[in-house]
Amino acid sequence: MNVEAAKPGEWMNRASLMSEVDFSAWDMRIPTDRYSCEDYAERELAQLWMKVWQIAGRAEEIPNIGDWKVHKIQDQSFLLVRGKDGQVRGFVNACRHRGNRLCEGKGNGSRFTCRYHNWTYGLDGKALAIAHPDYDGPLEEFVAPKQELGLIPVSVECFAGFIFLNPDRDAPPLATFLGDAKDVLAAYRMDEWVAVGINVREEMACNWKVVMDAFGESYHIQGVHPELLGLSDTSRERFEVFGDHCVATVPFGKVCDDAEQERQDILNVPTEQFPLYAEVLPRFAEVIETYRDADGKLVMPAGLTPKTLFQRAIREQLTGKGYDVSGLTDTQMTDYQYWLFFPNVFIQVCAGDATVIVNEPHPSGDHNRCVWHVMFLQWVPESERAAKTEPVKTMPAGEHYPYHWVLQQDFDQMPIQQDGLRNRLYTEMLLTRSEPRVAHFHAALDRWVQRVAV
Repeated sequence: MNVEAAKPGEWMNRASLMSEVDFSAWDMRIPTDRYSCEDYAERELAQLWMKVWQIAGRAEEIPNIGDWKVHKIQDQSFLLVRGKDGQVRGFVNACRHRGNRLCEGKGNGSRFTCRYHNWTYGLDGKALAIAHPDYDGPLEEFVAPKQELGLIPVSVECFAGFIFLNPDRDAPPLATFLGDAKDVLAAYRMDEWVAVGINVREEMACNWKVVMDAFGESYHIQGVHPELLGLSDTSRERFEVFGDHCVATVPFGKVCDDAEQERQDILNVPTEQFPLYAEVLPRFAEVIETYRDADGKLVMPAGLTPKTLFQRAIREQLTGKGYDVSGLTDTQMTDYQYWLFFPNVFIQVCAGDATVIVNEPHPSGDHNRCVWHVMFLQWVPESERAAKTEPVKTMPAGEHYPYHWVLQQDFDQMPIQQDGLRNRLYTEMLLTRSEPRVAHFHAALDRWVQRVAV
């Protein structure tokens, strides 16, 4: 897709309705061995995880010079560090001498010293000191010059406040991988957002792709989240493809010609699921009352509805706090976008906040388990970001974080699907026309893992 609108988010008004989506390019029968087959998992590691750009955390996790953290992709370990120039770099988490693991967890320092033989590296990965370099003659005479003995680098770039890592040093730059999605997401200025409230890593009893499937469709609302029925009309859902990524949006609120009913629907929105609205609803409730006539009837002037008034209130609220929303459309004030960001990220984003779920294969290699990282991101004034940033909380094995009811319903449901997928006689899933994001995700996955031609 070529985004040429004045505001990138205007694609939303032109994207295909669900009834218009062309399914001919996708296989609607998905083999289930990808959820439980060891051979598939091995090919997935080699062909996908070791070659694709992927989120390795938020930049605010390592905000200061010398801050570092370890990021793992199954049994592969990488070191992310903020250098003296403020840039984030990535390295293989292994000493160049004999491969000893350098770090675990996260920390801060001016250098990295291997505890095995005391080889030492700078924040830029260069070798600083080598114990007994002249014991049997200069090391460079029979190994390599010192400048070639630094840590093995991996490609790292930052975008929208996220740290992206790619183990394949021959991969195209991140901008190429993001494609047109880069402009749409950049308009939210997510580099100014921080994790608040929820920032949790936790094991789940399902394959990472089960999580992507679950958050790739709204079809399950009627079964898993019946409380959300009536909040929107999913027949108006729009869908768009951005390379390997895809996104859908459902217009906020139900179709309604009754201003009084539309007002009430807005006031009844569950703010625990859509926290952006919570701050604005009191002001909206106050302002809309000024449009009542002498008989108490709600009368809106031409071109104004309760929804557009709500959008105006959100824009004014965010602008007044210092958040630049000039690059966002009116619909982006109220209408959440639901991204499946390939390969393993779900983003529910609106002006000023987002729920992000990063789904990773379990480090043990067990394809019946995964680790998900749930974070609620919000725009916060720069002066308040350090104080309000919620650090990552990793739940110990066997313990569970108490999510709000919608997310908890999803958390409870997904292991049930994984149990069903283990059945050996159940060889393929069957998708419906309500699931274009799921179909597109698996087509992209096939192109990487199976190397299927486009």
